[in-house]
Amino acid sequence: MALSSFLPSAHLWGAGKTSREYLVYFGTYTGKDSKGIYACRFRPDTGKLTPVELAAETVSPSFLAVDPARHYLFAANEIGDYKGSKSGSVSSFAIDRHSGKLTAVNTVASRGADPCHLSVDKAGTSVLVANYTGGSVAVLPVKSGGMLGEASDFVQHLGSSVDPERQKEPHAHDVVLTPDNRFAVVADLGLDELLVYRFDPKKGALTPNDPPFGRVKPGSGPRHFAFHPNGRFAYVISEMANTVTAFAWDGNKGALDELQTVSTLPKDYTGENTTAEIAVHPSGRFLYGSNRGHESIAVFAIDPAKGTLTFVEDVSTGGKEPRNFALDPTGAYLFAANQNSNTVVVFRVNPKTGRLTPTGQRFDVPSPVCVTFVEAE
Repeated sequence: MALSSFLPSAHLWGAGKTSREYLVYFGTYTGKDSKGIYACRFRPDTGKLTPVELAAETVSPSFLAVDPARHYLFAANEIGDYKGSKSGSVSSFAIDRHSGKLTAVNTVASRGADPCHLSVDKAGTSVLVANYTGGSVAVLPVKSGGMLGEASDFVQHLGSSVDPERQKEPHAHDVVLTPDNRFAVVADLGLDELLVYRFDPKKGALTPNDPPFGRVKPGSGPRHFAFHPNGRFAYVISEMANTVTAFAWDGNKGALDELQTVSTLPKDYTGENTTAEIAVHPSGRFLYGSNRGHESIAVFAIDPAKGTLTFVEDVSTGGKEPRNFALDPTGAYLFAANQNSNTVVVFRVNPKTGRLTPTGQRFDVPSPVCVTFVEAE
């Protein structure tokens, strides 16, 4: 499908409620070809998409998140200099769920350089952002009309791990809230730790938990973290070790207990690789992780009683550098964003096995690095 500049054209932005139709937003790294956030419409009943168009101009929106009410979309602007300070920024947009159009609300400092991940709390009152360079986390209040306020809390990570190049300092890579909104877990690639904070949604505040973190093997480089829908298990994909680690999660204590660590790669693969994204299927039966180098999605079955993983398959993403992918809200499709080949490839998910089959839908998005869905009205 061809890429075009934003125009309020009927095929994409036309109003009118349709059955089970979703707006799909794509975050990108901006540059010669990309101007910001792109979008299309998607119907799971047919698997068809409309052409991709520019939805909003903003600098390097490398990660996107939507509030629970689906009124606002927030973007982590992955930059290192915002208004003369060593900080990135976070931008807020109002979503028109009839037209798909995004309207800029405001932009504020993320309090650290190169913010690469953000989450919205379950009440929709705070955006939590992970700043990769320097290793920090900030809480930004969401005010009336989706307006972001200056940080209500800020946590600076300290320390290092064993790799002298990549782990000489902290690198917060994502921040994920627990299903009950009581804790925030931050995967820090530079520390080999999953730092756990108690979260106060009324104050927008983070307090170190006791125990303060879970660990992975030194040199692993934990990148992205996901909870199982039942809230009893959690998983982290480690960028440097090319592994997924399964944990039991104690929701009362905020404690992680390692269950298992498995490779995301075939045993006979000897090339270079770093992992990137992780996601648990809405059914809780399958887990997916992306490989950059092997250029694939690793598929695992989840034991519903134990939370442990069994390898199912590795499937080519049909492109280069799958930094991000996302399952659609129905769990029937997976969208793989190939950053270095400027494509998004759509796969059908087998509901019994979790296996992925290309649908033949492949479309152009410049430097795609995030995919998120919003139900259209």
